[in-house]
This record gives sequence, C-alpha cells and structure tokens, in this order.
Amino acid sequence: MTITIYGIKSCSTMKKAFTKLDELNVSYDFHDYKKQGADKKGIDKQSVQRWVDALGIDKVLNKRGTTWRKLDDEQKQAADANVDKAIELLVENTSMIKRPILEGKLADKNKGRPILLCGFDEETFDMTFS
Repeated sequence: MTITIYGIKSCSTMKKAFTKLDELNVSYDFHDYKKQGADKKGIDKQSVQRWVDALGIDKVLNKRGTTWRKLDDEQKQAADANVDKAIELLVENTSMIKRPILEGKLADKNKGRPILLCGFDEETFDMTFS
C-alpha cells in the first residue's frame, strides 16, 4: 500500500486520521504542508489541480477555517468566480485545503486501486482500508 496523507501535523483532524490509520495498520507517508513541498511552500499546483479535478473545488477548499475568513472580499469573490484563482489561493494558503487529503494506491487484494479521500470520516476510513 502506498498512501500519502497531506496536512498539517498540529491539526486535530489530522491527529484523528493518524490514529485511525495506525489502528487499521495502514502504512503511510506524511506530507506536512508547513515543512515540505514545492520550494518548502507546502504543495505544488499540479497536486491541488488533480485533487480539484477529481473531487471538486467545494470539497477541497475549506471555507470554514480562519484562513478563508481572513481573506479580503475581493480574494473570496475571485476564488468563488474562478476555480483557477481558487487553486492559486490554495497553493499560497495551504491551511485552506480541507484536511486530510489521502492519496495513493491500495494493497494487492484491491489490485492497486487508486484512492483519493478528502476530510476525515471514520466510516470511510474503515471501508477503504479494512
């Protein structure tokens, strides 16, 4: 199984996801937006674009967090009107990416089936990794 979990180590939702993955004996690599990525800026545009293409901007963009609320109205309107502008904001402000993002391929019994999950839901984790 090759799984990467993307997020911020100190996030409480990430801690729940780590705990659940450990309980399910899922090995994973952790990509910390605050310490890794394109030029140590967190994440590359291609990854965010891939996630948005697969899941939709409404799933990937966290509008409930403080980072989104701190944006000025012009930035919010630009993100709402244009998905490319929203992606640019996500790359610049990784705290606005809903956490965690899990991406990779499952083990042999699932014939290397790719997965892409956004957010923590215990039932989804159980169904995906059990």
